[in-house]
Amino acid sequence: MAEIDLENLEVAKVVDARGMACPGPLLEAKKSIGSVPVGQTIEVLSGDASTKGDLPKWAAKVGHEFLGSLPGEGYDRLFITRKK
Repeated sequence: MAEIDLENLEVAKVVDARGMACPGPLLEAKKSIGSVPVGQTIEVLSGDASTKGDLPKWAAKVGHEFLGSLPGEGYDRLFITRKK
């Protein structure tokens, strides 16, 4: 599989969950993924460290694709593509 350039990835929606503690960012991602078309990507902004582990597990469990994450200033940028 080709390496994905997350820095320049076009996203359909940005979910800003930076002020939320677990499980807030995961719940926001769950709500938001249904609002974008299949094949589109959401970007979740989260300052909660557990989100980096929770989002990939959730995406795999429900059939979406976790593309990876990038560090922001005091938060992480996580990318998920809707697959169904």
